[in-house]
Amino acid sequence: MKVGILEDDLTQIEIYKTWLKTEEHEVTGYSYATAFKEAVITQDFDLLIIDMVLPKSNGLQVLEWVRATKGWELPIIFATSIDSEIDIVKTLRAGADDYVVKPAKFSEFIARIESISRRNRYPITQSIGAYEIDKKLRQIKNGKQVIELTQKEFELASYFFQNSGKLLSRKHLLDKLWGLNSQVDTRTLDTHVSKIRRKLNIRVENGLQILPVYGYGYRSEISKSFDLFKN
Repeated sequence: MKVGILEDDLTQIEIYKTWLKTEEHEVTGYSYATAFKEAVITQDFDLLIIDMVLPKSNGLQVLEWVRATKGWELPIIFATSIDSEIDIVKTLRAGADDYVVKPAKFSEFIARIESISRRNRYPITQSIGAYEIDKKLRQIKNGKQVIELTQKEFELASYFFQNSGKLLSRKHLLDKLWGLNSQVDTRTLDTHVSKIRRKLNIRVENGLQILPVYGYGYRSEISKSFDLFKN
């Protein structure tokens, strides 16, 4: 697994490298947010580890940038000395997958990474009804036709596909896809849902429905005539 670390303490970076290399992970560390962001754009990391307190920035800002830039599939662990319940909750709600209070313990740290890796082990390509989702290329096909979607439309459609049968509130979808502190309102979400329905031609004949739940949110349903996640 390829791991990117943002941590201003060089000694701590070397500790992480030693720990992760014992598990045969490839590790690259960065002390500044600018260099880290450039690497996130140009490289394909499988996991990010971010500290909260950083020079000229803070981890929460970097987290929100990663989610806005790379979406929600990339696992992120926060490792920081800040153990305030308010900060932990805020960070998890903003998009972190886990939060470790330093000084971290080797066995626990590795176990948390393994747990996140298992939770995020979805196939790169998935087939749902008439649709094929390619996470690496970030595209969705209806049959053989590639559907042109914006990044946010792709993320929203993929999230519906992965959570079929679940009742998803508007607040949950906004927090998950736009971030906890986003000023986006429910009308923006409804507009995006309408667009992906139209662009993907979502209907029962194609194996998928996205149903509104009055006063609450949405639920996606897979037609029983199609296999879920064939690949």
